[in-house]
Amino acid sequence: MPVLRDLFIALSENEVLNDASKKVGLKFGTNKVVGGITIEETIERFKDINGQGMSVTFDNLGEFITEKSDAIKEKNNILNMIQAIDDHGVDASASIKLTQIGLHIDYDFCVENVREILDTARDVNMFVNIDMENYSSHDTTVQIVDMMMEEYDNVGTVLQSYLYNSAENVYKYKDCRTRLVKGAYKENPRVALQKKDDIDAAYEQLIRIHLTEGDGFTSIATHDHNIINDTIDFINEHNIPNDKFEFQMLYGFRKELQTELAERGYNVCVYIPFGSQWYAYFMRRLAERPQNLNLVLKSITKDPAFKTAGIGAGVILAGLAAYKSFSRK
Repeated sequence: MPVLRDLFIALSENEVLNDASKKVGLKFGTNKVVGGITIEETIERFKDINGQGMSVTFDNLGEFITEKSDAIKEKNNILNMIQAIDDHGVDASASIKLTQIGLHIDYDFCVENVREILDTARDVNMFVNIDMENYSSHDTTVQIVDMMMEEYDNVGTVLQSYLYNSAENVYKYKDCRTRLVKGAYKENPRVALQKKDDIDAAYEQLIRIHLTEGDGFTSIATHDHNIINDTIDFINEHNIPNDKFEFQMLYGFRKELQTELAERGYNVCVYIPFGSQWYAYFMRRLAERPQNLNLVLKSITKDPAFKTAGIGAGVILAGLAAYKSFSRK
C-alpha cells in the first residue's frame, strides 16, 4: 500500500501536527509504543524490560532541529538519560539522531555535541548508536560516523537495506557494531529500492554478510518473523555464537515474539523512544506497517479525551479510515 505509506510519512513531517502533539501528551495508544515523557517514568520502563531478560536502547524523540538552543536542550536530555541509566544500573545503550543535535545547523557544532555524548557514555561504559535518517542527511552522517569510529570504541551505526549503497557499506562496517534495518523514509528510486520484496531480499543479504564476513556485532532490527526464522536457520547452519548478534525490536510491537526469542536464549534489545515529540515517530511506524493502527484503535476509542482533544485523535482516526479504505481495494 505505497499510497498509504506516503500518507503517513507526509503526516510525520507536518510541523503543525507535530507541534500540536506535544500538547496532547501520550494518549490515543501512543503510550503503548513510547516509553514515557520524562526520564524518570521511562527509566521504569527500562527496568521492566530488563526484568524480562532483555536489554534496551533509548531514543530521545525529536529530529530536524534548526535552532542551536533546541539542539543543546535535546543533547542535554540525552546526557541526563545516560546519567540516569548509570545511576539506576539499567542495561541500556543510546541511539542518537544527528539532525536532533545540530546536523542542519552547523557541522562543527554537531560534531562537538556528538563528542560530548560519546565521552559521557564512555565514562559509564555505554555504547552509542548513530542512527541513519533520510538520504539528504546520509553523506554527512557517514562522514561523522567514520570520524567518530576513529576516535571512539563505543560507537556504531545503521545500514538501511533499501539504499543501494548499503550493499557496499556492509563490507565497510563488517568489523563494527551495526544495526541493520529496512528503512523508514520515502526515498527517490535513484538511491533506494522501492518494492517490498526487493527490500526484504536486500535486508536478508545484509544480515548474512555482516554475520559472517567480519567481527562486528550485528543488531537485526525487524519484526518480520519470516526473516527472523530464516536468520535463525542461517545462524544455526553456520554455528554463529549468540554473543555475535541480537534481535532488536521496537517497544510495544510483537511483544510475544520478543519474549519468545529471549526465552529461547537469544539476545533481545528493545528500542524505547521517550519524550514529548512522539508524533513523527508514531506516524513513521504506521508508514512501515499501516496495520499497526489496529494495535491502538481500542485505546483511542476507549479514551474519553479523544472526543475533545481534536487534532491528535483526529489525525490518527483519519489514518485508520484511510487504512480501512485502502485495505478493501
